[in-house]
Amino acid sequence: FRMDSQNQYCVSRPIYSTRAFEHVNEKQVRETKTIKERLRNSFFPILNWLPIYQLKQWLPGDIVAGVTTGMVCALQGLAYSLLVGVPPVYGLYAAFFPILTYFILGTSRHLSVGPFPVTCLMQGAVVLSLAPDELFLYHGNTTGVNGTATLVVNTTFGMGVVQVGFLVRYLSDPLVGGFTTAAALQVVVSQLKLIFNVPTNNYNGILSLFYTIGDIFKNIKQTNMVDLIAAVLTIIVVMLVKEFNTKFQKKLPVPIPIEVIVTIIDSGVSYAMDLSTNYGAGIVRTIPRGFIPPRSPDVSLFSSFGGPSFSTGVVSYAIAISVAKVYAAKHELIVDGNQELIAFGISNIFCGCFSGFVATTALSRTAIQESTGGKTQVAGIISALMVLIVIVAVGPLLQPLQKSVLGAIIVANLKGMFMQVHDVPILWRKNKTDCCIWVLTCLACIFLGLDVGLLTGVIFELGTVVIRTQFPTCSTLGNVPSTEIYKNMKDYKNIIECPGVKVFKCAAPIYFANIEYLRDQIKHTVGFNAVRVFKKRNKALKKIHQLIKKGKLKVTESFLTISFGAAISEVEVQVDWSSTLPVSVRIPKVNIHSLVMDFTAVSFLDVMAAKSLKLIIKEFMRIGVNVYLAGCDGMACLREHRTLDMCSMVNKFLSYSPSYSIIQFLKLSSN
Repeated sequence: FRMDSQNQYCVSRPIYSTRAFEHVNEKQVRETKTIKERLRNSFFPILNWLPIYQLKQWLPGDIVAGVTTGMVCALQGLAYSLLVGVPPVYGLYAAFFPILTYFILGTSRHLSVGPFPVTCLMQGAVVLSLAPDELFLYHGNTTGVNGTATLVVNTTFGMGVVQVGFLVRYLSDPLVGGFTTAAALQVVVSQLKLIFNVPTNNYNGILSLFYTIGDIFKNIKQTNMVDLIAAVLTIIVVMLVKEFNTKFQKKLPVPIPIEVIVTIIDSGVSYAMDLSTNYGAGIVRTIPRGFIPPRSPDVSLFSSFGGPSFSTGVVSYAIAISVAKVYAAKHELIVDGNQELIAFGISNIFCGCFSGFVATTALSRTAIQESTGGKTQVAGIISALMVLIVIVAVGPLLQPLQKSVLGAIIVANLKGMFMQVHDVPILWRKNKTDCCIWVLTCLACIFLGLDVGLLTGVIFELGTVVIRTQFPTCSTLGNVPSTEIYKNMKDYKNIIECPGVKVFKCAAPIYFANIEYLRDQIKHTVGFNAVRVFKKRNKALKKIHQLIKKGKLKVTESFLTISFGAAISEVEVQVDWSSTLPVSVRIPKVNIHSLVMDFTAVSFLDVMAAKSLKLIIKEFMRIGVNVYLAGCDGMACLREHRTLDMCSMVNKFLSYSPSYSIIQFLKLSSN
């Protein structure tokens, strides 16, 4: 390698075959860690950062962040319990218990673990479909516990068990964007009955959103104006203050905890004016002090909610890992996806045993924890202590709080999700397929429900991947003069082809579904069908043999070459196919002597593709066209296809080199 004063460089190296490359560079066996070593290094991430905790530098920020986040977390726990369909105290449990286990097992230092409206709504739909309150209420039970809450323990435990991290890889950003936008709409509609304080039936499944809207308009005359006014004022105030917090984020020492302020004011006004008795306002009523004893899940119910729990678990993990990666990248930290899977799975199991509901994270809470100076999960533990204070002491003071205010707080916090609609025109300009995934997932979740809609979106997304690999982008490459750069011939004017050589590039894996398409693209690139050429040449040869036998054609013709076999009677006739032949057979012209297949973008071959590729090479070689594979990673393409021995097949080499090295080799060979 060398570079001159004009910033031009020259690379000089040999062209390797697979065997030669491995021999020269001494291929070695990769070392793998044992399961015991992996567990010791990663199962308890707290051991990585707690011993190096900087008390003076980090603790003040963690305290401020923990106190601020804890107040918001407690309030959101109360509000999101309405989405699950359980008494508010269970929301406090969901905001407290998951933090304890995540503190030990989590790898993100900034996540605020707790309830999230989308997953709460998904769990609430399952709970209400299996245990309607009208069938399971225990009248006179002062703790507010009902059959619905009991089932929450089972569903949350199930969600902890079925956390499957690898499935999150199939949830692309457009799919998650469409899903969460539709979920935000579902959340708003579910809270309208609290904001208007009108009776509605509980619906789940196809068109449930529209049935709920129909019930709201049907009973709109029963609206409680006190609840409606309180909710509207709450939405306006919360959204305005949040905009203020965002605009003056750098100037404010901590964001204004407007949700906490609104809650305290509304509780005081509701208590002083006795809104429930005098005006019929819907209030929280009961928030008992302390905890409910832990209980084991009823495994007999697992089969009833396995599917919905599975989808909710996948969504909760996807949201958590997405937010965690954002802040890990910002602070140059590392988040282990597999360990996060374990952390959230155990957190949900632990939370479910103590009567909480599904836990993940929320971008708003995590943003508060990070922006107020949170450095580690010590801030999370402090926020859990704030929730604990509410559970054991402050909770009863919030009993006069209006449910419509809690519903309004939920709605006001969904603005960010609705703003994702602005992504649609951007996606349309960048990638229409991703835009279609976003729109279809959103519409499917609105019309079919969140669980079925998510499944529909995933199936459609995977279908687009299959289609894109089944019909991959194939191109003919040409050389930029005086460089080693090869680009698509259709994209640039000033590129040329090496005479007698075609460079074909496939930008996708090659497998059973696209091998025929690949054949067609190769035919289009070279300009002829190798099988048809071979058949036509054989037909022409037979006619030439007949003419020679009949004496109508002399063997001294310029286009004929005669060679004798072991016996005198064995005569082989070789024809110059570029010449004009004396037979009436139309033979397609073959204007190349070499075909280079650029496999730099081919990640794998399946068995069928390997066999077909061997056949394609054979078809070209028998008509005198050499085939070379360039940029082919032997480990990826040939590890499981030992029968695909390209070296012996083409009697040349299977190169690790890019296409231009092959071309340079062909030019030197021709000279």
